Amino acid sequence: MGNREDLLAGARQCLFDKGYARTTVRDIAAASGVSMAAIGYHFGTKEALLTAALVEATREWGDELASTLGDAVDPGPDPLQHFASRWDAVRESITAHRGLWGATFDALSHPETRAQLAEQTDESRSGLARLFGDTGADDTGRTVGALYQALLVGIAAQALIDPETAPTGAELAEGLRRIAGLPAAAGE
Repeated sequence: MGNREDLLAGARQCLFDKGYARTTVRDIAAASGVSMAAIGYHFGTKEALLTAALVEATREWGDELASTLGDAVDPGPDPLQHFASRWDAVRESITAHRGLWGATFDALSHPETRAQLAEQTDESRSGLARLFGDTGADDTGRTVGALYQALLVGIAAQALIDPETAPTGAELAEGLRRIAGLPAAAGE
């Protein structure tokens, strides 16, 4: 790897271990084995490097989740069971990647990072809509993708606060069924 890649890897490690706010330039240099001056040369600022590392890690997480959801066993024709099984996979993935999600929430308190993440909102929403198989009209990202994004962020927050009580896919599906006024499944 070159210095730039080493810096990204070191920044990622620091993000997951220490969080966005507590990571220093010295921490990144030590973790990456690259001089502190290289951060300025390659990224301009520590914040730009941390944000780049966070964006890269989030994209990799999304790719991993897409693979997981693509490999999932089809739970049958019931759309609510399908919804529940997918959200169980998301919850498990969030739990497995606590460092990423902790760093994400930590980074949200920094204006530069918020601005960069805001620029990617439309892409994130449409990506989530595609990830969950909703590839309908052009406004899918604004509607269905926005709902998935709200669920994702909410579940991630709950999983970080208290993993034992974060909602399961079945609980989410039951809540959705009740909100929509759908009848209970046969046998319930």
